[in-house]
Amino acid sequence: IMSEKAPLLHYRLIGTKDPDNAASPTGGKNPRKLGVVFGVIIPTLLSMFSVVVFLRIGFVVGQAGLYQSIAMFLVAYFIITMTVLSVCAISTNGALDAGGAYYMISRALGPEFGGSIGIMFFFANVCGSALYILGLVEAIISAFGIPEGRVMPSGYWWSVLYGTVLLFLCLIVCLVGAHIYAKATFIIFIVVMTALASIFISFFIVEPKVVMLPDTSVNITSPVTTNYTGLRLHTMERNLWPDYTVDYTTGTMMNFATVFAVMFNGCTGIMAGSNMSGDLKNPSYSIPRGTLAAVLITFITYNLLSLLAAWSCDRRLLQKDYSFLGDINIWQPLVTMGIYSSTMSAAMSNLIGASRILYALAKDNLFGGVLALARKTSLSGNPWASVLISWLLVQVVLFSGKLNTIAGIVTIFFLLVYAAVDLACLALEWASAPNFRPSFRCFTWHTCVLGILGCLVMMFLISAIYAFASIAFMLLLLMLIHYLCPTSDWGYISQALIFHQVRKYLLMLDVRKDHVKFWRPQVLLMVANPRSCTGLITFINDMKKSGLYVLGHVQLGLLDGLPFDPLQSHYDSWLSLVDHLNIKAFVNLTLADSVRHGVQNLLFITGFGGMRPNTLVLGFYDSCTPQDHLQGKILQCKGHGMDGVSPTKDPQEQHPPFFPNLRGVEDTKDLQEEEYVSVIADTVKMGKNVALARYFSHFHRDEILGSGQRVGGHYGRSGPFVDVWPLNLLRPDSRGYVDTCSLFLLQLACVLHESRAWSQTRLRLFLCVEAGWSLQEEEAKLQVMLKELRISAHVQTVRRGEREAGNREQAAQDEEEKAKEHEYEQEDESIQRFPNNAAQLTDEYICAVNSLIRKHGAPPPAVRFLYLPRPPADTSRYQAYLHQLDLLTQDLGPTLLIHGVTPVVTTDL
Repeated sequence: IMSEKAPLLHYRLIGTKDPDNAASPTGGKNPRKLGVVFGVIIPTLLSMFSVVVFLRIGFVVGQAGLYQSIAMFLVAYFIITMTVLSVCAISTNGALDAGGAYYMISRALGPEFGGSIGIMFFFANVCGSALYILGLVEAIISAFGIPEGRVMPSGYWWSVLYGTVLLFLCLIVCLVGAHIYAKATFIIFIVVMTALASIFISFFIVEPKVVMLPDTSVNITSPVTTNYTGLRLHTMERNLWPDYTVDYTTGTMMNFATVFAVMFNGCTGIMAGSNMSGDLKNPSYSIPRGTLAAVLITFITYNLLSLLAAWSCDRRLLQKDYSFLGDINIWQPLVTMGIYSSTMSAAMSNLIGASRILYALAKDNLFGGVLALARKTSLSGNPWASVLISWLLVQVVLFSGKLNTIAGIVTIFFLLVYAAVDLACLALEWASAPNFRPSFRCFTWHTCVLGILGCLVMMFLISAIYAFASIAFMLLLLMLIHYLCPTSDWGYISQALIFHQVRKYLLMLDVRKDHVKFWRPQVLLMVANPRSCTGLITFINDMKKSGLYVLGHVQLGLLDGLPFDPLQSHYDSWLSLVDHLNIKAFVNLTLADSVRHGVQNLLFITGFGGMRPNTLVLGFYDSCTPQDHLQGKILQCKGHGMDGVSPTKDPQEQHPPFFPNLRGVEDTKDLQEEEYVSVIADTVKMGKNVALARYFSHFHRDEILGSGQRVGGHYGRSGPFVDVWPLNLLRPDSRGYVDTCSLFLLQLACVLHESRAWSQTRLRLFLCVEAGWSLQEEEAKLQVMLKELRISAHVQTVRRGEREAGNREQAAQDEEEKAKEHEYEQEDESIQRFPNNAAQLTDEYICAVNSLIRKHGAPPPAVRFLYLPRPPADTSRYQAYLHQLDLLTQDLGPTLLIHGVTPVVTTDL
C-alpha cells in the first residue's frame, strides 16, 4: 500500500533510490518515470481502500441508515476535496521530499507549524497502524474464534496478544525486508481490486440465505442468525433511516459523530500522489488528475457499496456482523484475502510512514537532542531507531483493544493535519508571495477556508475533548519549537504575512495626521562598536516606549574599487546581537567616507513614512578606555561566540567576527572633536532631538533594577532615583523650566519611569533658584506644571551659591558674540530657537555646577537627565563646547545630555 503515511515505500518498488539515501551507487540520478496511474491513482486508492471498505461499510449503513450514510460520505468528501485542492496547489508549486504532510507544511509554513503538525501526523500514523492491526485481529477472531469449535480463544488479552504478534511481524519486515513488501504492493492492489469486484458481483448473483452472527454477548435471548435477502425493495425501505444501537465490539452507544469517526478513516490517504512528485514524469499534470480521480473512484465505490448493502441485507446483519461481506460472497476466502492483505499492508505502511516522519523530524533538528536517537540509521540508510520507537508506541496503542475505540482519535489527528494543509495554502495565497505559482489553479482562498472550517467542525462534533486536547497539544509544540529550534532556511510564512500587513499599515500611517498627544520616542542609536556599549543599548530599549528603535553603525569606506558591499555580511552579526541582548530594535548600517556623512545618511533614509527616527543618541566623546562587555559571550540564537567563528559552518566559509576588538589607549579615533559636534549641529538643523550618553559603561541594569538597591548604597524601599535637571546649567542667566527642550527632557524621564522595568524608580526633579527668589512660589509653579502634565515627581530645591553665580558679569559682557548667535538662529525660522552657549564660561564655574549636581545627588541615582545646550554657531568654538560638556558631566555616573526640538507634551485631553 502506498499512502501519505508511507511516502518512501514506492521508491524501492519502482527501482529508484530511497530519498534518505539520495546518492545511488553509481552516483547518478534516477529518472522520473511514473505516470498518473502507477504514480498517483494506485497509491492513493490503496491508501484509502483498507479496513473500512471491508469491515465497516455494514457498520456505517446499519447504524446510520442509507440516507445518513450518504450524507456522511458527502460531508467527508467535501472536506477532503477542499483539502485535495490545497494539496494539489502546494504540491505543484515544487517537488516534495520525504516526510509527506510534514515536509509540505514545514516548507510552506515554517518549522514551527511544520514541526507541530509533523508530530501530530506522526501520532496519527501510529494510531492508524494500531487501528489496522486491531481490524485484522477482529477479522481473524470473527473467522476462527466462532463459538462452534473455537479454533482460537477470544477475549481482550487474547486480542492484545494476537495484535502484538502481528505488529512484531510488521516490525521484522520494516527492519529487514521492507523492500520485499514494497515490491508486493502491486500484487496487493490486484488482490484488493479482485476482492472488491467479487463483492459487487456477489450482491447480484448470490441467492438469499441465513447468516450466522459472530457474537450474541449483547443480548443472549436474541436469535443468533439473520437474513441476507438479496436485492429487495422492502429491505432497502427498512434500512433508509438511522437506528443507532450499542456497538457489539466496544459496548458503547453509537451516534452520528462516532460512526462518522469510523467511516472517515476510509477517506484518508489523499496525499499519496503528492508524496511521489519527485518520481513523476510531470507532477503538475499527474498529481491533480490522479488524486481527484482516486477521490472520485473511492467516493463512487463507497456509495455503491452502501446502496447495495442497504438494498440486500437485514439491518441486524449490518449491525451485528462487520465481516458480512465475506459471508455473502461467492467465494469467502477471496474477501478474507482482501481483508488480510489490505489491513496488514496498511498497518505496515503506517508503521513505516510514522518512522519516516519521525526520522525527518529528527534530521531537521527541531527538538534539539530530544530526537537524537531517531537519527540513527543502518548502513543501507534504514532508520531502524525511528522504526523501533514507532513500533513501541503502536504497541502501547494496541492496549485500547478495539478498532472503534481509537477510530475517533485517528480521525481527529488526520482532520487536524488536513486543516493545517488548507491553512498552509491559505497563508501562501493571502501572503501574495510572488514565488507561489502553482500550476494547479482550481482553488481559491474560499476553498481553503471551507476546508479548514469543515475539518474543525467535524473534529469538535466527533469529540470536543479530544479536539481541544489535540489543538492545545499542537500549540504547545508550536511554542516549544519556536523557542528551541535553530533558525532554518526553509522560509517562514509568518514573515511573508507580516510583511504584507506591515506594508499596508505603513501606507495608512499618514504623517500629516501626527499629533503631539500620540508622540513617542523613535530613536536612532549610533553604535561604533557594540562590545563597549551593551549597557547603553539596553537602556535605550527601556526608554523607547514601544517606539521605533534603530541601531545605526557607520563603516568608513567607499564602494569605489570594492567588488561588493562589505556590510551585507555583517547584518547577521548585528541581528544576533539584538537577539542576545533581548531587545526590540532594527539594524541599519551604512558605508560613508566620514562618520558625519554616515550619520546624515542614516537620519535621512532610516524608516518609512510615519515611522522615522525623531531622536538621535550618541555616545559621549571622551578619552575613556572602552570596556569589552561581550568578551566570551555566546550568541545563543546562532550558536557561536562573539569572539570566534561559527562552528556550525564549513571552515572554508567562515569569516572573522564582525565586531572588531576595542581600540587601545594609544589608538586614534575615527571621529574628531569638531566632527562630533558637527553631528550634533546637523541633527538639530534637521529638526531631530539629540541626546549624548556618558558613563553608561558603568550602567548595570540588572544590579540597579533587580533588587531595588545599588551596590554600596541603598536606594530606599521605592527603588532607585532618576534625577532630572531641566534647567540649562551652562547659562548662568537661565531660569526657565517651560521651554521645549526642558519639557522634552521631562517627557523622556517620564517615559523611562513608566516602562515596566523602571516602574519602581522615583523621579527626582531639581528646581534651581537664585538668592532673593521665593522658594514656595517657584516650587508651587513647578508643581502646577507637573500636575497639568500628569507627571509624578519629587521636587527638590537647589539654591545657587555665589560661586556658581559669580560668572554672570563675564557672561553678559560678550554682546558681540550674542548678536552673532542671534543672527545664526534667524537663518531658519522652522527650527525652534533655544538658549545657546554663547557666553564664555570659565572652567571654575562649570566645575562648581558639577559639584552642585553631585552634592544634591545623594543617594546616587541610577541615571541623570541634563539639559544639553545647542552647539555654538561658530565652528571654531566646537572644542570649547565639548570641553564644557566634559567638565559638566565629570564623574556623574550614567548621564544623558538631552536637547529637544520637538513639542512632546500637551495638557489637552
